[in-house]
Amino acid sequence: MPSALQLSFSVVCLCFVASLTAQQISKEELIFLTPEWKGERFEDGRPKVSNDILERMNGVTLEEAWAVLKGENFKHQYAENWETINPDSVLVGRAVTAVFVPGRPDIHRVIDERGHNEDGRVKSQNAWTIDLLIKGDVYVVNQFGAHLDGPTIGDNLANSIFAKTGNGIVYDGAVRDIDGLKEIGGFTSFFRSYHPSHHLNNPEGALNTTLIGINTPTRIGMATVMPGDVVLGRDGGVIFIPPHLAEKVVKTSEVVRLRDMFGHQRLREQKYTAGQIDTRWSDAIEKDFSQWLNDNIDDLPVSKEEIKELLKTRTW
Repeated sequence: MPSALQLSFSVVCLCFVASLTAQQISKEELIFLTPEWKGERFEDGRPKVSNDILERMNGVTLEEAWAVLKGENFKHQYAENWETINPDSVLVGRAVTAVFVPGRPDIHRVIDERGHNEDGRVKSQNAWTIDLLIKGDVYVVNQFGAHLDGPTIGDNLANSIFAKTGNGIVYDGAVRDIDGLKEIGGFTSFFRSYHPSHHLNNPEGALNTTLIGINTPTRIGMATVMPGDVVLGRDGGVIFIPPHLAEKVVKTSEVVRLRDMFGHQRLREQKYTAGQIDTRWSDAIEKDFSQWLNDNIDDLPVSKEEIKELLKTRTW
């Protein structure tokens, strides 16, 4: 006889499969799968990390974010080995996910029929998720690494994505129209490869991809991605930050940034040795750091409000 745990797992699996066959995950299922998030949500159930946290996330390094997530036992949130557009820029936003599989005519045909006739969707499947995007989103696509005849994004869809979100994409596959993509200012994007071909979308003839999930959990590289995760892409890598940890990542980064600025300055001044700075600070150095924060509060790359909040927690 199956245990209660096995029965619960079976129920979860059945619910998840039902959500997948419905194409777009239900609000209730998305809330169920993001239990640690206690804040505001979008109408579709996605966690809505605040614009303030997203703005401050632009200053966070991959190392800082990775260290916080590892400390919280989230070990599979980083994906690497990307090609990039605007590689010196930073990509930050809330994930909207799309999952494609290699084209299968029978599945593709019924998904097309339901999407067009029951859900009122227009155009081909590669545009359906894009129609849902809003400002601050990042379109995250599991395109199973498709290359030849695989690209579902070229310069037309890219312009639509950028107009809706103000952001680029994380695309686990090949893109096309690379020159056109580079002309879109601010379209900071991460993708696997480039190919001049395009996806084939005719279930009666040539067919390369079928959309099976909108805003469902997915895998990008070796990272697990949930809708509403905060996407941080920079320096050739992308990390997906669970919403409930986004504020902790930002605040930790800001403290590290300030301490690094102080430590580097004091090293240049030769006030302390490298050994003193590159280890647990003494009480005297901590006191000096607090005084430095007060003295430079108007000139530091962290808001006055956040520095004042930091100083409140200190005993110096």
